[in-house]
Amino acid sequence: MSDSCPNAIAGVAYLKVDGTQYALKGNLTISIGPFARTGVAGLDGVHGYTEQPRVPFISAEFSDIGGMSLVALQAVCNSTITTELINGKVYLLRNAWTSDAQELNGAEGTVTVKFEGLKGEEIMP
Repeated sequence: MSDSCPNAIAGVAYLKVDGTQYALKGNLTISIGPFARTGVAGLDGVHGYTEQPRVPFISAEFSDIGGMSLVALQAVCNSTITTELINGKVYLLRNAWTSDAQELNGAEGTVTVKFEGLKGEEIMP
């Protein structure tokens, strides 16, 4: 990653599946929070919220280069997904799997992948 611009907040990023780096095209979304909270309102005002577990995920768009295989992506199971961002943050998704069928966009040469896992982690620089 770039050390030349310490104020960078977005841009260069890397994504690895069990240590194998994929050609990250874009549309990287990281959602690792373990709970979803929903506000509860009554006729007399806000009463509080409910909290439910949620499945953390990382989704991304890959370029179809090299030996990337749709079958191999679909087979991802019990894996560690690692993302590294230009700002030094690292996000991990543990015990992860691919959640949707992988589709190749032949006109763009891209594959959108969503990984879901048992636990998401954030490592601050």
